[in-house]
Amino acid sequence: MSRKELTEFERGEIIGLWKGKHSLRDIEKILNHPKSTVHNIIDNYKKQNLTTAMPRSGRPKLLTERNTRQLTKIVKNNRNNTLDEITEELNSSLNLSVSKRTVQRTLHQEGYHGRVAKKKPFISEKNRKKRLGWCRMRINWTNEWEKIIWSDESRFELFQNDSKSWVWRKVNEKYNVECLKPTVKNSVGIMVWGCFYKNQVGPIVLVEGTQCRDKYIKLLKENLLPFLNELGIGEYIFQDDNAPCHAANSTKIWKANNSINSLSWPAQSPDLNPIENLWDELERKVRKHLPLPKNKQELMIIIQNEWYNISQNTLLNLVKSMPRRIKAVIKSKGNPTKY
Repeated sequence: MSRKELTEFERGEIIGLWKGKHSLRDIEKILNHPKSTVHNIIDNYKKQNLTTAMPRSGRPKLLTERNTRQLTKIVKNNRNNTLDEITEELNSSLNLSVSKRTVQRTLHQEGYHGRVAKKKPFISEKNRKKRLGWCRMRINWTNEWEKIIWSDESRFELFQNDSKSWVWRKVNEKYNVECLKPTVKNSVGIMVWGCFYKNQVGPIVLVEGTQCRDKYIKLLKENLLPFLNELGIGEYIFQDDNAPCHAANSTKIWKANNSINSLSWPAQSPDLNPIENLWDELERKVRKHLPLPKNKQELMIIIQNEWYNISQNTLLNLVKSMPRRIKAVIKSKGNPTKY
């Protein structure tokens, strides 16, 4: 049933039917208005001889429903517009003169709020379609995800403790050496490679210099093969992304010669790889480590210690998230997801 304000004509219809000896229930059914609305209009007519709505307190809205629809359309057309730009475009398109505050309040009422945009990797149209197709082919996968060995490289930076440091000093000692907290600008870091199975982390190793195909093959030979022997599983699928050293012909030949079954992987899809979440958790744990590492060697030791202390439940939950990731990509039509 309609819940909006009735027009004077609609109110007249109700009064006309009532004068025609129709009951409240009949009028409700005929006009499809709530019985309480019919009763109030008739009661108002009896007492005030009026078919118009009773006056209400408060200032009427400056923007009509049509204006509001136009406003939301402007916002959807360009999510990056400032409030000034949105207000100017609305006033210009509808020949209005409303304030920024009115526009902001209306947007809030419609559920729109200014927020910091989340950063997500760009996905080309070609790769969007490939991601979507890849996920649709695996929408019914369940136990298959438990057979995958996930792998990736990640970079970890040396970082400083950015918390405030208090010292006892006099007013004129502000820049005395003993009263300063030295900071160093650097981008020193290390690259590591790691992998994990559904309930067990594999090796995590330092990658020196640029990862080329020969170095990658050597890395897999020295680390992946022993890990596979340790697992002792008969059937598995190895996952790595489309980095040049991963996708090189010589790498593919080496995998085939060593009976390593690879999972085809869509480009620009870090949100589909659960090891990305593992890297995030590992970095948080490393950052909490005190004292903070002062050099690459200390950083690598801490990374290894934290890596091998990752719980089985964490790994299992990441693997169990794969069906949800697949559905999220399909729902977004191949575009970035929350993962």
